[in-house]
Amino acid sequence: MNIALTGSAGYIGSHVLAELVARGHEVTAAVRNDTEAESAAARGAAPVVVDLYDRPALVKVLSNTDGAVHLASPGDETSADLDTAVLDAAIEAFGASGKPFVQISGLWIYGDNTDIDEASPINAPAMVAWKEPIQRRLLSQTGMRGIVVVSSVAYGDAGGAIPGALLGSPRDDAGNLVMVGGGQQHWSNVHVADLAAFFRRVLEDRTARGTYVVGNGLNPTVSELTDAAAVAAGAPGATAGSDAEARSRFGDYFAQVLLLDQGTQASRARIELGWEPTHPGLIEEFRTGSYRQER
Repeated sequence: MNIALTGSAGYIGSHVLAELVARGHEVTAAVRNDTEAESAAARGAAPVVVDLYDRPALVKVLSNTDGAVHLASPGDETSADLDTAVLDAAIEAFGASGKPFVQISGLWIYGDNTDIDEASPINAPAMVAWKEPIQRRLLSQTGMRGIVVVSSVAYGDAGGAIPGALLGSPRDDAGNLVMVGGGQQHWSNVHVADLAAFFRRVLEDRTARGTYVVGNGLNPTVSELTDAAAVAAGAPGATAGSDAEARSRFGDYFAQVLLLDQGTQASRARIELGWEPTHPGLIEEFRTGSYRQER
């Protein structure tokens, strides 16, 4: 397949690019500039410099591919506008072709829930409330194969924003890392390489459509994660924080999602597509894997 990919320079996107190329697929990387084009080409993609808001130009790029994965995001108040613009172009380009269009989402849209599956009610905090209407519009399209991958916290290869936030936690007077909140909330997570493999599976399997919740099923607490992060960071241990400290550190919107208590078994991904995570969990990765090796 020839897959159009946005966000190939990002943390998840770079792993999806590597996974697709390694499995023999062609990747048309929609990039922002010549620097990103050079990087994408060096990693095996065919880069195209295109403004994702330029609908005719993006439609032309997408029309020459067999499907698309949209991972690019500015991560700010314009994120909804970008996702809408890319979806508009995909609807026009793919029409009634049945081609797959895969959009990433995040587990935070479900709010507090320690047993999340695809039928769980969406209870999105303010920071991610804009996602659901766009996802609903994608899944309502009958002409193309719309897929929403709802990802848990991505980690691995010493990267990821949330693992980075734990490693960079403030320290108390004894040097211990301060947890996000009291530490009893659970965070579902998934290794970025396992997540990339799932994106490949939904592209290849013509029966895949709709929403898929993805996580490795371990669902550790923030207390457990921060204790492990302390090992990677060279700290003596971890100590409980508070909701107020989390809001002060991250701001109200971000703290609200980090304080959510969440978990999933990702049963649909496992049963219907045969996906199984193969990498160590985040606790092990902190203690003995890439994060500690990086330090």
